[in-house]
Amino acid sequence: MRLERSRKKKLIIAFHFQLGNQAAWKCDACRRNGLESKRRCGWRKDSSDSLQQIVWARERVSLTTCPTSYITAESLGLLEEFQAWKLMGASNVFDLPARLVEAIAILENEWTLEKRNAQI
Repeated sequence: MRLERSRKKKLIIAFHFQLGNQAAWKCDACRRNGLESKRRCGWRKDSSDSLQQIVWARERVSLTTCPTSYITAESLGLLEEFQAWKLMGASNVFDLPARLVEAIAILENEWTLEKRNAQI
């Protein structure tokens, strides 16, 4: 089973969002400052305007909507499972579900690129 393109993108966005500055993307503060429209919050019904400006970016990934409303619980769960897999010494992937193995491959690639960029 292959991850759908949008699911893969959400996983990569979740990875980079976790490594970036999340403090500026707290929903309560955003609403209090009236930024939810400018940042194209996905929780708003009128968030699908025709203007497609980038509102969040990190490294080589970007979004035209708020990352907090874009990232799914599934992506966060896969990211947590990847982190647990790394902490356990990258155990045997043959014992894991195919969906998790594919997520691990995607996230391991992102992790490798992140480490490479930090060393340059």
